[in-house]
Amino acid sequence: MLLVMTEGPHHEEGSPVDPWSYTVTIPVRQYELDVLGHVNNAVYLNWAEQVAIDHVEALRFGRAWSIAQGGAWVVREHHVTYHLPVEYGDVVTVTTLPQELGGVRGRRRTEIRRADGALTTEVSTLWVWVRSSDGRPSRVPPELARLFTR
Repeated sequence: MLLVMTEGPHHEEGSPVDPWSYTVTIPVRQYELDVLGHVNNAVYLNWAEQVAIDHVEALRFGRAWSIAQGGAWVVREHHVTYHLPVEYGDVVTVTTLPQELGGVRGRRRTEIRRADGALTTEVSTLWVWVRSSDGRPSRVPPELARLFTR
């Protein structure tokens, strides 16, 4: 997936990454379309998961950190609301907005907008932190929980 970061690793050195909002820009590709010429429903979920992953990587709580903690995030559920279609040639901004983090769970809201600013899709995702050793839910590591404490 070609992602052009509007926030994240391309920040100037020392510039903090916002833990509560993170955006990527994605051009729609031909192979992402359904038979009606709209972006396929599954693609929106790919975008929602990828922006969440890019966000935690930019915060330095990504894959390498998770492996070192002996855990990983897995998706428990997605709720998707489609407002407007996205088509080939559109460029979308995908913004992840963490909502809560506690215990074994974290919830993120994702907004997908066309270049004209129109909200096309909203996704609410429930993530669960699991131990790598057995796949069982486990408390989110304290270092990460502190980052998302308001």
